[in-house]
Amino acid sequence: MRIGYARTSTTDQEAGLAAQRRDLEAFGCDWLFSEQVSGTLTVRPELEAAIDYLRRGDALVVCKPDRLARSTADLLAFVERIKAKGCELVILSMGGQTLDTSSPTSKLMLSMLAAVAEFERDLMLERQREGIAKAKAEGRYLGRKPTARAQAEEVQKLAAEGVSPTEIAKRLGIGRTSVYRCLGKVAA
Repeated sequence: MRIGYARTSTTDQEAGLAAQRRDLEAFGCDWLFSEQVSGTLTVRPELEAAIDYLRRGDALVVCKPDRLARSTADLLAFVERIKAKGCELVILSMGGQTLDTSSPTSKLMLSMLAAVAEFERDLMLERQREGIAKAKAEGRYLGRKPTARAQAEEVQKLAAEGVSPTEIAKRLGIGRTSVYRCLGKVAA
């Protein structure tokens, strides 16, 4: 059985998640797990559910290695967990080819691709840090505006009217935790 896993880092990446689901379905995945959470989180519930769902002989299918792990070490740890269950990992985005962990050559290729992806991410973060430092030095970087706190009065007004925190968050386009923070129920 082929078990698909799709992930985007944020909830505003709907098109990316839909594209992954489409590709996984086209590959013939029997079951799909998907979530919209950062890959840096130590626990990703849907990924854990997908791995738990695997049975001997199954394959976990992802579109790209970075949808599964952020570092080479993490990717290889996932490969070992999957192999320990008697299963394989299949990656679709290999220039029209798929890459699986069924052979030593594939595992080598996977390790190299993961290392390149990790290197690219590190370079991107380094450039981002340099850009922020330069902007701060020039007095142009002020950080993100605190959107929720700017709406604190509206949050409190809606709460006083009996509107639930979840509904307040939807109406104002802010996170539910931000609603609680504006209401003084969560430490800043």
